[in-house]
Formats: sequence, C-alpha cells, structure tokens
Amino acid sequence: MTVDARAAARRPIHWAVGGALVVATALVPGAESAAAEQRSEVALRYTCPLPSGPEEVDVVVSAVLPTDARTGEEIRPGQVAVEVTLPPAALARFAGLDAATLSAVARLTVRNSVGDKSADASWQDLDAPPTDLPTPGEGEGDSQDPGALTLTATGDVPTVTFGSPGRATLAPDALDLALTSLTEAGEPTAPPGLDVACTPAPGQEPELAAITIRGDQDPTTPAPRPGESDPAPGPTPTRPDEGLPPTAREKIDALTEKRREALEDDPGSCPIEIPPEWVMTTAETYAAGYANAAKLDGAAALGPAFMKVVLNKRYINDSCASTVDVSSEVNFDYEGKRQLPPTKATFLSYGFMPTTATMTLEQVGPPAAIHTHTVTNTPTYPEETTVTAQLVMRLSDVEVNGVPLDVGPDCRTERPFEQVLKGYGQSYPPAGYLVAYGGTLTGYAHIPPFEGCGATEDLDPIFTSAISSPGKKADNYTKMTQAPLCVATNPEGPDCPPRKPKPER
Repeated sequence: MTVDARAAARRPIHWAVGGALVVATALVPGAESAAAEQRSEVALRYTCPLPSGPEEVDVVVSAVLPTDARTGEEIRPGQVAVEVTLPPAALARFAGLDAATLSAVARLTVRNSVGDKSADASWQDLDAPPTDLPTPGEGEGDSQDPGALTLTATGDVPTVTFGSPGRATLAPDALDLALTSLTEAGEPTAPPGLDVACTPAPGQEPELAAITIRGDQDPTTPAPRPGESDPAPGPTPTRPDEGLPPTAREKIDALTEKRREALEDDPGSCPIEIPPEWVMTTAETYAAGYANAAKLDGAAALGPAFMKVVLNKRYINDSCASTVDVSSEVNFDYEGKRQLPPTKATFLSYGFMPTTATMTLEQVGPPAAIHTHTVTNTPTYPEETTVTAQLVMRLSDVEVNGVPLDVGPDCRTERPFEQVLKGYGQSYPPAGYLVAYGGTLTGYAHIPPFEGCGATEDLDPIFTSAISSPGKKADNYTKMTQAPLCVATNPEGPDCPPRKPKPER
C-alpha cells in the first residue's frame, strides 16, 4: 500500500489540522469523532487478452478509506479511481478503425477480508470519459511508454461491513473493461466496442488498504504507553438520570397505547377536547450543559444559552386516555442572533499539542418545538418533554500550538441537523424535568459533513472525517440543564430575572 504523493507533500499542514480537529470534535455536542481517513493506492500489473494477444497492462487503484471502524459499521470507499494504462500494441486495433477517442466502463472485483473470512465486492460502473487516442510518434521522449494511453475510471462503489474485529484488508482482484471507440465525428466505430477480462499478474502484493476493526467494547483510542503522562481528564457526562423511575415512563407509554387501541375499536369513544381558546404567554430562561469529547475522555462546556420561550402554542386534552399534550416553542438569543454563545476551548491534542478552536451553533428554520405529553389519571401527573431544534455548526479561530490555521470564514456543516433532547418529570410533587421548573434534558444528534472549510485548500474531507457522524447514525450525545422559567405574567416572581443554571456532568 502506498500513500498519494500529493497528500504526502502536504503532510505538515495536515498534521496541524489533525490537532485542530480533535479540539473541534470536543466542542461538538456529544461528538464521537469518526475515524481518520487514509488516501491509499496500489499499483498492479494485469494480463489482458486483447486482439494483439495477451498484454501486460499497468493499473493503479486508489480510494479514501477510514483507518478504523467498528464491527457492523458501514464503510463507504470514497474518491475511488482505477487508472488503466494501455500499451501501444493494445491500441493498434483502434487505429485501424479510424477511432479518435477511447472510453471505458470498468468493473473491479475487490476482496474484503478480516481474519480467515473474506467476501468479494463488485466495484462496477466506474466510468472513464472519452480520451484522445495518441497519434503515431506522440509521446516519444517522455518518461512514460510512448504511444500509451491512460484511462481513469471513477464512480461510487458499494459499502462494506465487517462483522468481526481484527485487521481488515481490501485487495483488488479481477478487472473487466468495456472499451468504446468513437470516430472524430463522435460516431461509433465498426465494431464499436471491445470487452476485456483482465487478471492480476502473479507474485504481487495486491493490498489496497488495511482498516482496524474494533469490537463494540473496544476503546476508541489506544491506551497510553508505559511512562506516558495523560492530560488531565475533563468532566465526562454519564447517562442521564431521567427524573422518573422506569415504571412511570412505562405508564406514559401504556396509557398512550390505550388511547390508540380504543380509537381502533370505537373511533367515537375517545373524544379529543381542544379548548376554543387558551392563553399563550412568553417566558425567558437559560440552559447550559456539557458535550462529550470521546477522544479526550472528557467534555466541553456549552452555554449558558439565553432562550426566549412562547408557551401553550397548542393545547389538546384527551379525556379518554387521560392525557394532555401541549406544544410550545423556543428561540436561542445571543447578541440579537439566533444562536448559542460561541464556545472556545484549549486542549492538549494527542497529549502534547495545545490546540484552540471556536464552535458556534446557529439555529435555523422555525423555532425549536417543545412538546409535553402528560398523563393525568395518576396522582403524580408524570410527563415527557421533547425539544427539537434545527442547527448549523460553524468552526472558526483555529490555532495549533499558537499558530493560526485558516479555515476560512464559512466553515460549517453542509446542511442543518436536528438536535432532539428529552426530559422526564412529574408535577406532584415536582421532580425531574418540567418545562416551568427546568431540569436536565439529554439526547443525540447526527452531525452532517462539512463544507466551505479551508482558505487555501479544501479541508472539508478532514473535518467531515473527524467530526461528522458515520452513515445516518444519531450518535452525538448532549446533556443540558435548563433553569426555571421567568414568565412574563409574573415578572416579580422568584425566578425573575432568569438565572444561569449550573450544568450537570
């Protein structure tokens, strides 16, 4: 396996970027960084049966792959390219057809192995656009074979998933080419094409890349070597204390299911009461919390974020199921902008490299929705609250070892992502999370790929690799604590002006 020479030439700056990305990951709400990527390529020789006879053909296969993954995690090879260099003898047939260009569709068999298990994948429909055929004598004096032609086939390929931990490898095997020749006028030659089945020459090392596959219980980062000192760990959030025993949460679900079943048996038996009027009111509060930093075995602080709330946008009382559903909404407010306050922190990346970065979470789209579902036929009135917000993440002010790294003015996720937080509580006596009294909310989010990162070179793939969620997983854990509401109808109350809460770890 070899590394792309262009990537190797940029290695010093990419090393610095790597340090920045660890801290950027630490600032993502619950972000567990995706594995680092590797640009891998392997040069092989194939034997192809052509009209001129069996010909030795040079083939270079390249792709971007993660350095590690977990069992069962989908791995999608990116930037796949298959470069096929046809020798002059192989092109003689097309010259006799008055062909001006040659294109190809490639299908490459790739053997995926881990331990003693292996399976073949078909990287098919890789397309090489029409390329001008060399004229006789063209290329003489070049370092490459004069008169040869290189076709580069690219495209999307299937994902691969490994079910066992260990060292997994991807190795190219058989290569099929569908060659198409066109005249100078763009018309197909007669005959128009040629199908060729090529096999790797023996005695080669065909490995394209190796990926470390970790089991579910394996750590995300290696243990320190003896004698190494670990950085001081930051606060690590634990799983949330939901505020209600499991039996209470099960009762909420059971009563909701009872309503559905009753409606199925007799749609008229469960009238839903929607009051013709209900009172909407405004309120203010703060929320603060922590976001996981998996690679640093710690967490970064978020907020305190100021929030403007509109209560009781919609009120539904289901008397049959003894439930009340209330919809409210909230907007973040920081210096007149719909965002959380920027978070800036410094960490010792890789255990020794001081790195600083700023993350800003901007709220986009409609106000965040607050939905509260309460069960009213029990003395405690248990309830579940769900808060859903649309956010865009921006990264800025990145420094590595005190040296600024220019990520440009618009380094952000390529699309908004949904942050969902949940809290459980009860009204009598007040316990756990209640919208009016505040408490702890927890949840997960899927962080999309990044775009617009890098002032002088494209850093999007690196930030995507280090921060974004793999596949469609909502794997980024957040724990936020909300203070009690300062309600506009009670400005002299004990919760006004709103207080900044102490976040729970």
